[in-house]
Amino acid sequence: MTAYWPYLAMVVLVVALYLFERRRPDTVTRIEENVLAILLALITVVSFVQVVARYGFNTGWGGALEFTRILFAWMILFGMSYGIKIGSHLGVDVFIRMLPARAFKSVALFGAFCAFIYAITLISSTWLTFFGADTKGGAVHYWGKMYQIGIGLDDLRYPVWMQDFLGMQERVERWVAYLILPIGLALFAYRSLQAMLQIWQGERQMVIASHEAEDLVAENKDILKD
Repeated sequence: MTAYWPYLAMVVLVVALYLFERRRPDTVTRIEENVLAILLALITVVSFVQVVARYGFNTGWGGALEFTRILFAWMILFGMSYGIKIGSHLGVDVFIRMLPARAFKSVALFGAFCAFIYAITLISSTWLTFFGADTKGGAVHYWGKMYQIGIGLDDLRYPVWMQDFLGMQERVERWVAYLILPIGLALFAYRSLQAMLQIWQGERQMVIASHEAEDLVAENKDILKD
């Protein structure tokens, strides 16, 4: 049971998100946008303060670089599911736009399915052994290993008062920073499945942003007239 509880936790997270989003979709969207905005704001503030402290006062926070790097990873891994949701991921759609309607829909469904397969493969590639692939591991396996070992980050440390009063170790554990790996990929897999359903029902066209073909037509409209 110990080996499977992270997967169960991801399923619970996705189901809870699905149920809550059905009742309050606008609230979920605001939460996602606020999380991304907070992460970006923290990166900006910490980087700015560090530059001022370093070049203005010849001092600074030793863990600033590692902290901003982790925040950036969190923003990417959390934001990629939001990008699927709003259809902001860039992609090439000139060719598939020339396909008949049914073929276009089939390709769009296949693209969303590939995004889902990509997500679950990164979560755990062990399932590929059923198809003869010699592979194992993934985000959950890696996170679980960090959780069991309890090794700390290189430069990011807990405040001294937390170490003294709460009995915490000096360095922040790696599993805390890497928690976004299974969470972000679980959300990405969920949004990919959601996109597949929306494409099937005709509520959206593709899993990617559909601007490229429109831009090319707009740029060459005079040529087309001639």
